[in-house]
Amino acid sequence: MRSVHQKENFSATQNACNLCAPLGAAFAFKGIANAIPLLHGSQGCSTYIRRYMISHFKEPLDIACSNFGEETAIFGGGANLKLAIDNIRKQYNPELIGVATTCLSETIGDDVPMFVKAYQDACRDEALPALVHVSTPSYQGTHMQGFHGAVRALIVTLAESTSACENPSVNLFPGMVSPADLRYLKAILDAFDLDYTLVPDYSDTLNGPLWTEYQTIPQGGTSVRALRRTGDAIVSIECGLVLAGEKETAGTWLQDRFGVVLQRIGLPIGIRQSDQFFELLSTVSGRPVPSLITAQRGRLLDAMVDGHKHLNGVRAALFGEEDLVAGLAAFCGELGIIPVLCATGGGNRRFEQTVKHVVPQRYHDQMQILEDVDFVTIEKTIEKIGVDLLIGHSKGYTMSRRLKQPLIRVGFPVHDRVDGSRLLHLGYRGAQQLFDRIANTLIEMKQDQSDVGYTYM
Repeated sequence: MRSVHQKENFSATQNACNLCAPLGAAFAFKGIANAIPLLHGSQGCSTYIRRYMISHFKEPLDIACSNFGEETAIFGGGANLKLAIDNIRKQYNPELIGVATTCLSETIGDDVPMFVKAYQDACRDEALPALVHVSTPSYQGTHMQGFHGAVRALIVTLAESTSACENPSVNLFPGMVSPADLRYLKAILDAFDLDYTLVPDYSDTLNGPLWTEYQTIPQGGTSVRALRRTGDAIVSIECGLVLAGEKETAGTWLQDRFGVVLQRIGLPIGIRQSDQFFELLSTVSGRPVPSLITAQRGRLLDAMVDGHKHLNGVRAALFGEEDLVAGLAAFCGELGIIPVLCATGGGNRRFEQTVKHVVPQRYHDQMQILEDVDFVTIEKTIEKIGVDLLIGHSKGYTMSRRLKQPLIRVGFPVHDRVDGSRLLHLGYRGAQQLFDRIANTLIEMKQDQSDVGYTYM
């Protein structure tokens, strides 16, 4: 007889559907002007993360490291961290250094906040860059938790309130979206004539123009000065109902500390979620939604009517970061696509609740919602339930190839195409591009499978 205290059989993760927490933190720090991410741990961590991000963005980028060795792992990395900060100051002269811990430094129990304070005390007569620390052990979180944690650390460390700001601004925390999404959001905020602080903003630092000379730190990003004024904002807008719904975020901290009103919405993907975003901006700005944006909505609706026959009843499997999957599921429901599988490598109790909240109830009985799963589990589930289409990042390509089902690449990472940093997901324009890609993929598949082929739709 099996004991009630005996644990179920445990299966190790195979081909994880998430990335490490320090990667997410480095991602966020790259969105700050004149900043350098510093990983407190072994050199392999920074090399892996740097190579991973370069493969997606097709841009050179530097991620510093305190370079743990055997001796450091035993006796602690305080001296290494001090030396790393000294070297970064000499080589880059940054305005901000973002210090993210790795599994190794967390496991041995390095007191990084104490190290940072000791360094600041020892250099109090010098002009130091801002030092921002975030705890990011990968055994306790995914890249998304590392990203959101770094954003919160930036605000907690730097935000101020002067109570004398003549032009109160809006804080926008969009989550981990593409550089193209960030450029689109900035154009939208400009169209509403809003003064804003976008945190973080890597639209140029990770997707800039061609250089004539190498830049140690690419231009662009949210300035340290802008981060400091976030305490004077009239409202903070956080995009994402899953991970942004954590009890302690940048928005909740600003609300508790400075009384900045927090508005939280879903990632604005598709019609309804984008409607909520634009209506919120209209309320905050006191201006109607610009005609340029309403025209984008109208064209999207027209395209959805034209292409409905190609998409209605299609069964799709979605995988990736929690809030992105929830937004994609909502949009699929609007298109008549059934999101029969919504899967994420993250483990968050709000994921299933959020997906069901944004997807029409008529689809709920046909859906499987999985979290904290790997690609082995995802593939086995797809084989069992059957799908027509996969939507997710390029780590799902081998699964797509084996299943002989097309893959629409979205999110991060996209290693096997050249447009990863230019993929647009948000707003009516992002929905329009995604709709076109899905519809054309399905049409092409039908053409290829036809015995005779056809040229007219």
